[in-house]
Amino acid sequence: MAVTIKDVAELAGVSPSTVSRTCKDHPSISLQTKEKVRLAMKKLGYEPNFQASSLASQTSRIIGIILPPSEKEIYENSFYLEAIRGIIQYCNEHQYINTVITGKNEEEILDVIRSAVKRGQADGFILLYSWEEDPVAAYLMEEGLLYVLVGKAYRNANQTVYVDNDNILAGREAAEYLINLGHRKIGCILPANGLLFAADRRAGYFLALTEHQIPICQDYCVEAALCSRDQGEPLRALLGREDRPTAVVVCDDILSLALETVCAGLGISIPEDLSVISFNNSVFARLSSPHLTSVDINAFQLGIAAASQMLRHIENPGLLATKVIVPHHIIERDSCQPPGER
Repeated sequence: MAVTIKDVAELAGVSPSTVSRTCKDHPSISLQTKEKVRLAMKKLGYEPNFQASSLASQTSRIIGIILPPSEKEIYENSFYLEAIRGIIQYCNEHQYINTVITGKNEEEILDVIRSAVKRGQADGFILLYSWEEDPVAAYLMEEGLLYVLVGKAYRNANQTVYVDNDNILAGREAAEYLINLGHRKIGCILPANGLLFAADRRAGYFLALTEHQIPICQDYCVEAALCSRDQGEPLRALLGREDRPTAVVVCDDILSLALETVCAGLGISIPEDLSVISFNNSVFARLSSPHLTSVDINAFQLGIAAASQMLRHIENPGLLATKVIVPHHIIERDSCQPPGER
């Protein structure tokens, strides 16, 4: 069995990220620690991936930004643009360079990451998404590579540096906003992409209904693709019911635009017939008609926080994995009102 960076870290009594930075002769690692790691590498016969370019890599100061695999969807979602803007602003201020990594599938992304690691062209990676059984996150963890996750860790939470919102609380507060307006038939529309934030927002929605003793109707909770010709079908099924909701929590502004199109086709008026509270407070929320009440998750601040944590762990490799929660708040606009008002 091949020796891994985790084996070296265990023998040397250090973290995998310390071994990684020792391989690049990073100046933040003390000479004593470097000698201890190199001795463990020699005993185990470990061959680092960085080849002969360690001296050049000292000045690389490059952070890889990993986007989810997609043919198209990610380029239409302003969340990623705002998060990247925050990352780049912070890195620019601290003389770090960014490179964006994505692909049409996980294997294509992994090929790019492996190539960057082999050449010593990245000091760390920021992963801009989180879902179950992600091979990209698994590779970064198994290889002991430094990475910061934007989102909740599905596995190895105590060993993962991550930055997130409290999405359960955000989903709960979005549903409570509608409940406080008087709504009792409240639906929930989720993106059909398996991202962990959506599951947490749904859990918060269920929690709010339960706390207010409102019966949960599982059929009121539907999933729709963010960017697909078929995204309207589950929305039409929900709104075509005789007992359709009078309000909905929508987990992404892009889905709210699709919802508006479906409502127009069915003769349903927002907010007179259906109140809508959405998430992200993106440009779509401000340009829709009516303007959307939306939960601002502060994507720009998420990016800044992720970059800040990355640089802290690069420059202080002995730090324990940290978790940062970025606050959210509701921006009230024109898409919600009490039921039955005209």
